[in-house]
Amino acid sequence: MLQKNDLIETAVSREDKYHGILMDIHVDTVLLPNGKTALREVADHVDGVAVLALDDRNNVLTVTQYRYVFGRTLLEIPAGKLDPGEDPVTGALRELKEETGAVPDIFLPLGRILPAPGCYGEVLHLFLARGLHMEEQQLDPDEFLNVERIPFDEMVHRCLTGEIEDAKTVTAVLKAKLQLDL
Repeated sequence: MLQKNDLIETAVSREDKYHGILMDIHVDTVLLPNGKTALREVADHVDGVAVLALDDRNNVLTVTQYRYVFGRTLLEIPAGKLDPGEDPVTGALRELKEETGAVPDIFLPLGRILPAPGCYGEVLHLFLARGLHMEEQQLDPDEFLNVERIPFDEMVHRCLTGEIEDAKTVTAVLKAKLQLDL
């Protein structure tokens, strides 16, 4: 079995391909552990946050929105990108209020995930919100979504059957199921 240090790839060169609002794309030539080289296509994406918000009846606040990349609507938990230098807690609370109008009394971390570490450089911070107070939604001008409350047990079922495919939603729901024993 190889040791961790025997698995490291070292960057030899980098070619920037695209600079955008959400991500930068570059192609790196790397030196492999066996001495050969390979190409790595990398999308450096801004970090993000996602919130599993549970109301007093253990319903999850979900959002359904059109996801252009997949050409269909997806059911997800509220989420969004962090602003430069923004603390994940601050960003998550902002996104929750913007998308659903919810403001929580209790806000706990559910950990971090790497959505697609093979080529996508994003860290996604997950949170659990409880003790919700509802205020006005504050959607971004280019944001169109529907908010729905779905029983937590139904969300677990949908995640396990594959009806919900969004990685952040599946991860947050199943982590909460195990940690809270709901």
